[in-house]
Amino acid sequence: MSIMNETKSASFAVHDKQASLPRHHAVIFIGLLAAGLIAPFLLAPIFVMKVLCFALFACAFNLLLGFGGLLSFGHAAFFGSASYVSAHAAKVWGLTPELAILCGTLSALVLGVVIGALAIRRQGIYFAMVTLAFAQMVYFFSLQAGFTGGEDGIQAVPRGDLFGLLSLNSDLVLYFVVFAITAAGMLLIYRIIYSPFGQVLKAISMNEQRAVSLGYRVNRYKLTVFVLSATLAGLAGATKAIVFQLASLTDVHWSMSGEVVLMTLIGGVGTVFGPIVGAAVIVTMQNYLATFGAWVTIIQGVIFVFTVMLFREGIVGVISKALKKPF
Repeated sequence: MSIMNETKSASFAVHDKQASLPRHHAVIFIGLLAAGLIAPFLLAPIFVMKVLCFALFACAFNLLLGFGGLLSFGHAAFFGSASYVSAHAAKVWGLTPELAILCGTLSALVLGVVIGALAIRRQGIYFAMVTLAFAQMVYFFSLQAGFTGGEDGIQAVPRGDLFGLLSLNSDLVLYFVVFAITAAGMLLIYRIIYSPFGQVLKAISMNEQRAVSLGYRVNRYKLTVFVLSATLAGLAGATKAIVFQLASLTDVHWSMSGEVVLMTLIGGVGTVFGPIVGAAVIVTMQNYLATFGAWVTIIQGVIFVFTVMLFREGIVGVISKALKKPF
């Protein structure tokens, strides 16, 4: 018991030491804030909003994989289901955009609890396969359910007025709303990572058996991080539905789960800012190489192989290793 208490005290001591925001992290956050404020005046707001939505999605996935040590092949289920619920709430129920996004996010939370409670009973590749199986169930439900519109999806979703006051029909106005949502989500993820809960997650991912021997309820931590990741992925999907006024089968397809894995690996698994870079790279490729059609997938595959072979820690991971500072 004394050893357990000492270990836990050490964990909290580490947290206290890291409680203050590292200077280089503060500089990066300020840089991201500045870039976010000027981006819609230099680039198409729709394009930047897509980057933001997928950056939040990738950061949510990285919370589960990079810090929880759990590889999910089914995160499209949360992203896509929230997209459908948000679109349906805005178009059919006539809810304001913030309530529609909230409904979509809550649906992802509930789905995360159900799937997570069953998936965490398995480890490794079995955990990944269970999440993929559930994601496929969500996909076929989305294909067959009446309210989803089948192969046509839910189109012409109204953006509405934020809090009934601020019209989001302007791309520029909507951009700053999406930017605020994404920033809040990323700050929450950052806070989770550098909290005592986050330190325990890292300990579990490094040596689960030792964490169990120290008295931590490992499955409870796994379920909590799974639900948090699912909820934030849902927030990204619900926001995307309002931005593009569309919810489709693409959002729940298994390839979407593959894309978020790709974004995280290219940016750097287990890094704070890596998924943002990875999302920006993939979305930019898809946007500017769209004229190549199906060749975009091949190009993505080549870049993935190139990254894995030469930058095994991802783009940000390599930079972090070179500068010997955590990013």
